[in-house]
Amino acid sequence: MCPYGQRWLSGEGSLLGKAELVAHCLLIESGDGLVLVDTGFGTGDVADPKRLGQPFRALIRPRVEQHATALAQITEKGFDPADVRHLVLTHLDVDHAGGLPDFPGAQVHVLAAEKEVMENPPLRERGRYIRGHFAHGPRWATHGAGGDSWFGFESVRAIPELDGDLALVPLTGHTAGHTAVAVREGEGWLLHCGDAYFHHGEVVTPPTCPPGLRLFQNIVGHDNKARRSNQERLRELVRDHGDEVRPFCAHDPLELEQMQQPPPG
Repeated sequence: MCPYGQRWLSGEGSLLGKAELVAHCLLIESGDGLVLVDTGFGTGDVADPKRLGQPFRALIRPRVEQHATALAQITEKGFDPADVRHLVLTHLDVDHAGGLPDFPGAQVHVLAAEKEVMENPPLRERGRYIRGHFAHGPRWATHGAGGDSWFGFESVRAIPELDGDLALVPLTGHTAGHTAVAVREGEGWLLHCGDAYFHHGEVVTPPTCPPGLRLFQNIVGHDNKARRSNQERLRELVRDHGDEVRPFCAHDPLELEQMQQPPPG
């Protein structure tokens, strides 16, 4: 995604330059097939970008390309997209759920509150949900907001076959049913935070964030008080358990680059 206002959105560069935001998805190999956390834009969006809506396209300026879809990248890595058994969505915004139709056989895991708002959105939030992303009739698996505990956060074991290796960690605020997704990595955890924050500086103490991203989060937030509270909780998590948990958000290109690096040794 290439909106104008590089310095306001990235903290560097020219005022009128193009910023770069990514759509960071996570593919997991499991004993129950493949699990995809968020889908980014899909092949249907590539074929018909207009369905994303003129306001979104004019402001966010998404570059929708076939080779960048989750479907194409999974194939490029040597996997069969038909082996994607589960889609775990942090939320159902256009840039996170666009690839749902590319995996029609997969079970789609979301918090129940997110699906409810998607089906009956308030007027100011209708633009964030694209009907074409859900027209194929996804195999929904909706989950409540809590039940278990994960580092002091409420959590939900969404996929029984994965036992305690994957959990939804509700972090509402950006949307009504927004959740992070925790995935066990060796002795530690990856935490896909979706849009709970937008810039790596927001989860350090003291926090920093380019002013354009801060303004954007306030404008599109469903409940900004809850969103800011959950960002503070994430900072506490990083401060107290940074050696055990690696958080990353959906749109920070620096975090994506760091996560794509091979492990040390």
